[in-house]
Amino acid sequence: MTEPHPNGWRDHDRADIEKRDPAERADDFDEIWQETWDAETLREQGKRCMDCGVPTCMSGCPIGNVVPEWNDLVYRDDWKRALDRLHETNNFPEFTGYTCPAPCESACVLAYNDDPVTIKSIERAIVDVGWAEGWITPEPPAERTEYHVGVVGSGPAGLAAAQQLARVGHRVTVYERDDAVGGLMRYGIPDFKFRKSRIDRRTDQLRAEGVTFQTNTEVGSDVAADTLVADHDAVCLAVGAQRQRDIDLPGRDLDGVHFAMEYLRQTNREQAGDDAERIPVEGRDVVVLGGGDTGADCVATAHRHGASQVVQIGIRERPPEERPPNNPWPEQPKTYHETYAQEEDGSEAFGVDTQAFVDTDGDGHVDCLDAERVEWSYDEDGARAEKTVVDPSLEISADVVFVAIGFTGPTNNPFEDLGVERAADGTFQTDERKMTAVEGVFAAGDATRGQSLVVWAIGEGRDAARHVDAYLTGETDLPPSLATDNPPLL
Repeated sequence: MTEPHPNGWRDHDRADIEKRDPAERADDFDEIWQETWDAETLREQGKRCMDCGVPTCMSGCPIGNVVPEWNDLVYRDDWKRALDRLHETNNFPEFTGYTCPAPCESACVLAYNDDPVTIKSIERAIVDVGWAEGWITPEPPAERTEYHVGVVGSGPAGLAAAQQLARVGHRVTVYERDDAVGGLMRYGIPDFKFRKSRIDRRTDQLRAEGVTFQTNTEVGSDVAADTLVADHDAVCLAVGAQRQRDIDLPGRDLDGVHFAMEYLRQTNREQAGDDAERIPVEGRDVVVLGGGDTGADCVATAHRHGASQVVQIGIRERPPEERPPNNPWPEQPKTYHETYAQEEDGSEAFGVDTQAFVDTDGDGHVDCLDAERVEWSYDEDGARAEKTVVDPSLEISADVVFVAIGFTGPTNNPFEDLGVERAADGTFQTDERKMTAVEGVFAAGDATRGQSLVVWAIGEGRDAARHVDAYLTGETDLPPSLATDNPPLL
């Protein structure tokens, strides 16, 4: 048995699993992450966890991952138990280990005045070892109930709900409108950030646990909503929030101005071997409107397709290097960090407010953006309040523009005629049981909380499954997730 490690953070500096060299990775669609890592280094990183009296990392995690325990188990070289502990709260640790911005790390006690524990890298390492060692296998129930549950949508929320319900014996069918399972994990996140074989092996696991998948099936057209309700004892809507926020400006209808997700979906299909048409960016000036993850993914994808230049524009000023006074630990820091896409190339502009898309030669295609350089004042909630124009006459060359300014809720409501209601923000309204206004119809994930993180979706799916199980059987042993006191800034 190894010795306790209360001072491990003094012995070792933070060390993440590194990304590949930017100059190398920008030329291919392989994952940006290093394939190999040193187990001893990860053990040292687990040792940095202080076993603090109040593990605030857990309050920063929406699914209540018991981070100190699996950090300690990795330090003690007990990877199998670490995997078991991780799976107790997270159905798909590779989804989060590869794509989550790690709000748990922002809430780590060490982050108060030092570099936090590399929680995300340790999580990824645990699940990588689990797959490599063959420890991750199907867990079908000993017996089946007679209850049938339909899950609409196969993103992280839908898959988590389906797996939890199948494991307690219910007969689960997942309905997916696309031709493959995964939602935006498959067609929204680029291959170089998240290899799709990671979805496929989880899908195989769920099938072996009894989950049935019906792809190319859109509820409301391929199968009627009332038929779905009649054929199942409960239904869970986990359709995501894929309705993209538009921008109402002169020239929005010009050729060359596209939603970001259109481009990312086309590229993912292309990488999957589909003979799909893709928006051409080779040799062109590309502008990405929006400073978030979707915008960064467009920047990196355009680089790989040979764009002449790529400029990413944000309407807010550049975040500060240090935490502002109104953003104390353990909240996520509202500070600047260079994205993986900007590491590779390109430029970014802050405090730029686009005024119009301009066709200078009359051919119906965008040629540039008219914009203003601005400064903002903010209200007490952090929302933009008042704009001051610093430079009213910016002109930005643009052959292709991708609009990546967020999402506003589900694209449609297939159960509207049955009585499923939307909130003012476009999401589905539910009660404390995650049930909609329609008896037996539940909802979870981005469809109910709006655009957010994969880790939130998994937690939402797990909680929805718990409520569905209790609704069907009168009780449930499925565990609840932990709604964090410090939600991510999304």
